[in-house]
Amino acid sequence: MAVNDTIADMLTRIRNANLARHQTTEVPSTKMTRSIATVLQAEGFIGEFEEVGEGVKKHLVISLKYKGKGKRPIITSLKRVSKPGFRVYSNRKELPRVLGGIGIAIISTSSGIMTDREARRQGLGGEVLCYVW
Repeated sequence: MAVNDTIADMLTRIRNANLARHQTTEVPSTKMTRSIATVLQAEGFIGEFEEVGEGVKKHLVISLKYKGKGKRPIITSLKRVSKPGFRVYSNRKELPRVLGGIGIAIISTSSGIMTDREARRQGLGGEVLCYVW
């Protein structure tokens, strides 16, 4: 099945797997989904991820993280901001802060995909892809 918005598809798969308390989830592998998974892993929202399959059938197998005995998910919420029909851009002075800095905004800049904090540090603006907290 063809997916127009791979980022929204990735966020939805992670959200659904978290709600169902799955240990892993599969996401179609693209350069963008690999970059977002790298940022999520660096920020501690997901565990390991690996690419499996060949050619067009490549998938990312993402390991989800939980805390405590009640297995509460580390990721409370994921929200897609910029959509294919409505792009949201922000300059370096107006980069959003998610929950006062508790969450992260994932930004697509000219230097690659990074968090809002990293973009602020480098003085870059770009497209606001999503919020994670």
